Amino acid sequence: MDRSLYIATSGATQTLLAQSANANNLANAQTTGFKADLEQFRSMPVFGDGYPTRVYAMSEKPATDFAVGGLQTTDNPLDLAIKGEGFFSVRDNQGKEAYTRAGDFQLTPDGNLLTSSGLTVLNRDGQPINIPPAEKLTISGDGTINIIPFGSNTNAQVVVDQLKLIKPDLKNVEKKLDGLMYMRDGSAQADNASVQVSQGVIEGSNVSAIGAMVNMIELARNFEMQSNVMKTAKENAAAGSKLLQM
Repeated sequence: MDRSLYIATSGATQTLLAQSANANNLANAQTTGFKADLEQFRSMPVFGDGYPTRVYAMSEKPATDFAVGGLQTTDNPLDLAIKGEGFFSVRDNQGKEAYTRAGDFQLTPDGNLLTSSGLTVLNRDGQPINIPPAEKLTISGDGTINIIPFGSNTNAQVVVDQLKLIKPDLKNVEKKLDGLMYMRDGSAQADNASVQVSQGVIEGSNVSAIGAMVNMIELARNFEMQSNVMKTAKENAAAGSKLLQM
């Protein structure tokens, strides 16, 4: 009797964890450059003293969905989208190099290039990018930043800096709790000239809101089924105790 109760309890607990991950995906369906977390269930034997006769359910995140999100044209010169595979390089809140697909950048009054969440965007040398005041700013496909300075007597563009664009093996990339991508082995990534960007375009989330809603309903039904099993186990235990009393 306790085995069925144990399995149902563990299943219900793991279903709630999966529901939290799915809710996070749904909440970020409109977040620029967001990549959905994948979830799966599997059975796991309980090891300890004696034979492993018990099995519990386990929810885990096997990977991240790196599919490209929908593209939206904004005509904002600071909005960038990567064509195909690749990542922008940024500095996280701990000062470490991290990677993102979110290209909705902004300039501070001092000319520092930041992400929409305030993270520093890095150049090919892994250093912050600073852009002086300019009449016009263009970013070429390879991430080169060009400007026409204020007061310039010509329309000649001046190269200011170049974005660090990387293209790692996705099997070696993991998404952490801050939503940024990191290398699993901690290896340093060099700039990859094959990565191209489009200016005036941003990449949206790759989360399907409809798919996330359907998954939420399925998980809710699964939780209800596990709850019913626990209720049945309780009723059977009560009936067994009553028979023993007789």
